[in-house]
Amino acid sequence: MLNNKTKYTKFIKTEAKRLGFLSCGISKAEFLEKEAPRLENWLNKNMHGEMRYMENHFDKRLDPTLLVEGSKSVVSLLLNYFPNHEQNTDSYKLSKYAYGTDYHFVIKDKIKMLLCAIQDEIGDVNGRAFVDSAPILDKAWAARSGLGWIGKHTNLLTQQVGSFYFIAELIIDLELEYDTPVTDHCGTCTACIDACPTEAITEPYVVDGSKCISYFTIELKENIPTELRGKFDDWMFGCDVCQDVCPWNRFSRGHNEPLFNPNPEMLEMTKKDWEEITEETFKKVFKKSAVKRTKYSGLKRNIAFLKD
Repeated sequence: MLNNKTKYTKFIKTEAKRLGFLSCGISKAEFLEKEAPRLENWLNKNMHGEMRYMENHFDKRLDPTLLVEGSKSVVSLLLNYFPNHEQNTDSYKLSKYAYGTDYHFVIKDKIKMLLCAIQDEIGDVNGRAFVDSAPILDKAWAARSGLGWIGKHTNLLTQQVGSFYFIAELIIDLELEYDTPVTDHCGTCTACIDACPTEAITEPYVVDGSKCISYFTIELKENIPTELRGKFDDWMFGCDVCQDVCPWNRFSRGHNEPLFNPNPEMLEMTKKDWEEITEETFKKVFKKSAVKRTKYSGLKRNIAFLKD
């Protein structure tokens, strides 16, 4: 006879799979002791650049019980976004995660369905979904719940599938069975460090966010520093270099989430098309996309920077 903890844990993992999540791991909702000095050090060195929001809610970032009252468990979820088709080779590049519908909407809906299923099955369970938009250390929780290890490029890595997936959490006030972390399998490999065009990976397991191409093309609102000209490898929104060169990503398989399929027009666009993109086309192609975050003006700025 299964005890309730085992039964509920099994149900949540089975349901997560049914909803299309790649995997689901669970850890105890408690203070992240190891991450506290690491985060403090990163902030003190100003590696967040203009991302001032990273300074807010320091305690909440490290303690989920401050985010969800009475929380007992952090359910970490991975959702594959590796595309089945990639951009035209004569094109400015978009990070693969931004090809389709904005992941925030897609994942939030799935997690809400998961919470409803938990409540229907178990009863009065309270929880809150987090998709990269609240003060929570997604990768730390995913690693803690055995979904992978944090690689030298600071992305979560999984032996079977690499790193092209989104990470999200459901924090609930239900005690469950907890998973254990897996071991690091980066070994002596330094592919990501060697390949980073702007040398943003300053040492293994440390990324200076203020040097990352993703930061410059998405987060930075001012002009991109001219000394970086020629170093962006044609990335106009985000950057996948450290993931593209990672040996573990040879195991990546195309996703099966229709909402992540790109607008076919986007895949065919050439550099010339991007240079001539109008606001109307931008709105049409990126109607529900994460690219809207940089706005039309931001994308035009990035393209002009690459072209000059």
